[in-house]
Order: sequence, then C-alpha cells, then structure tokens
Amino acid sequence: MRARAAVLRAKDGPYVIEDVRLAAPGTGELLVRISGAGICHTDLLPRVPDYPAMPPIVAGHEGSGVVEEIGPSVTGLEPGDHVVLTFDSCRACENCYAGHPAYCDTFLVRNLTGVGLGDSAPMQDADGKQISARWFGQSSFASHSIVAARNVVKVDSSLPLEILGPLGCGMQTGAASVLIALGVTAGTSIAVYGTGAVGLSAVMAARVAGAAKIIAVDVSPKRLELAAELGATHTIDGSTDDVVRQIRGITGSGTQFALDSTGVPAVIVNAITALRQTGTCGLLGVVKGDLILPASVLALGRNVKGILEGDAVPQVFLPKLIDLWQQGRFPFDRLVETFPLERINEAEQAALAGEVVKPVLLPNG
Repeated sequence: MRARAAVLRAKDGPYVIEDVRLAAPGTGELLVRISGAGICHTDLLPRVPDYPAMPPIVAGHEGSGVVEEIGPSVTGLEPGDHVVLTFDSCRACENCYAGHPAYCDTFLVRNLTGVGLGDSAPMQDADGKQISARWFGQSSFASHSIVAARNVVKVDSSLPLEILGPLGCGMQTGAASVLIALGVTAGTSIAVYGTGAVGLSAVMAARVAGAAKIIAVDVSPKRLELAAELGATHTIDGSTDDVVRQIRGITGSGTQFALDSTGVPAVIVNAITALRQTGTCGLLGVVKGDLILPASVLALGRNVKGILEGDAVPQVFLPKLIDLWQQGRFPFDRLVETFPLERINEAEQAALAGEVVKPVLLPNG
C-alpha cells in the first residue's frame, strides 16, 4: 500500500517526507495507521557517525494508532482497535519467559538496527529501493507502520490516542524504572538526574510511590520549575559543584535511590556518591564516554543498576499508567507538544534545544 514517511537519507541531513510503499502485514503482523509518534533522544542514534543503523531509515518508536489490517495468525486484535506501540522482543527467550522482555536476547538487533532480524523489509521508496523500517519494530515516523502484534498494547477507543505514544517508551522507562526496576517505596528518598521526558516521568512515578523526598537535578531552571509542579520536593541546579553536599543536606545520609537519564559520567559519579549506604543508582541513558568511579564509592554497599525500558512488561504496565493519568496522578500530557509530520525537523530541533519536553508528530492529523 502507499504511505508517507519521514525518511532520514543522510546521518547529517534533514528528514525528507516521501511517498513510500508498505508490504502487506505478514504472519503475526498488523498494519497500523499512526495517530501520533513521540520524538525521543534515542531516535537520534541513526545520526551518530559510527552507529550501525544506516540511512535510508525511518525512525520513530513511540507510536500510537489504529489497526487497519491484520496478518495471518494474529489473535486478540482486529481492524479498528486503538493501540499503543512499544519495543519489540521475541517473547520466547529465557528473559522474556521470566517477564523481562526489555532484556530479550535479541533486543538490540530487533530494536536498534532498523532492519530487525533480517526478515523481509516492509518499506520501499518510490524507486523500489528498500528503506530500513524496523526501528524498535515500528518505525512510526510515518502515516502507517507494519508492527508485530506482540509489539502493541490495546487501549480504550475513548482515549486521546494521538498523545499516548510516548507512554510506550520514554515515559514507560522513567516511570517503570522507579516503580518496578528500583522498587521505590513510600517514605524513601530518590534523586532524579535530568528532567526531560524520562526524568519527569520518574518524578511523577516517585510521587505515586509515596517517596518522602524527591530531588530533581538539572541545569534548566524552567525544567526544575516543572519538576516541582509535578512532584519534586526539592530541586538542585546541576551546574553547581556541590550537588552531593546539597543532597546530603536534604537527606542526612544520602538518597536511598537515584536515577540518571543524562548519561554524563560526571553526573553519574555524583549520583552514586550521593547515595546512602545500600542505596541503588539506576542508569538509563547511554553513557557518553568512560565511566570511572573512585575505588571507595561502591565499597560501602552502594549499587549500580543498568535499566532498559524500566524492566516493564508493556501489556501489563501501560494500562496502569493510563489509569494513573485518568486519576490525575500521572499528568504526562503536560509534557507533550504536537507537530504535523511535515515539521519533523523543527520538532527535532525543539527537543534538542530543550524548548519542548516531548514533541509528538501527527502523521495523519
């Protein structure tokens, strides 16, 4: 079928809106008409010079939309269903069976190469040449997407579908890292380093969990102000050289939990150093360079944990996030600003400049 997509043809070039052709959904697949697609910093990886995801490619991994067609062997879904798209996993390896699909044996190739496991390519350009369209199993910067049925979460048709896509990755990552991976409980303390969409989702989740002290650390006064409105009990300017001292002043012995979404080594060292004994720091961002820790930092029982997608099972966790939003306890919609697909380059720059927390593209709106 014919569709439109924002195609990245060069790592240092702009997205180009093109007419493309999509194959029919294969076994276990769906054709989804995209209602909204969030822009996440992970979508910048195909721009990295030595990164293996190569143009031409369609990125986008926070999609939502309406099922238009189902392929063979699909059960539990039908045309007209409203769905949120999320990360791909095999659902058959040991970690998937154990309820940890984000740690699927094939997670990296399924989600971060753009070509998946080398199965048939679902997208071609006007000249019949293949375009990589398996980014996180969805490549949702397009009017339509071919998605594995295991890759979607059905939602109620009364919900504002166009803004739900970011729940499938960035907001799931921040919230589930707090509620599942770290297991933050009532009365505890947590410091969140970086207050983009992931960090602010963590702040909101920490409030849901009942954390007594929720400390947001960032260099943007505007983001820190928003963090305070969304649940942070304290905010710290991350550009100062006494972040650790300030956190210990707030907590006494340090935080029980910390979460870093910046990937900046110096910030991570501060996050770990500012933990109390037995405290745990979760790392979400790709670390930008070598991470060197002083020998004494971990000697006192502090822990460091790498986290993917919050260790969530999306089909279980996303309905809970939506319930919290409907109760007014997880107001993720305050982070969203929408753009037509044709303004994708403007939206990308707005995200990079920190002008918009979560840009959401509307390919059909």
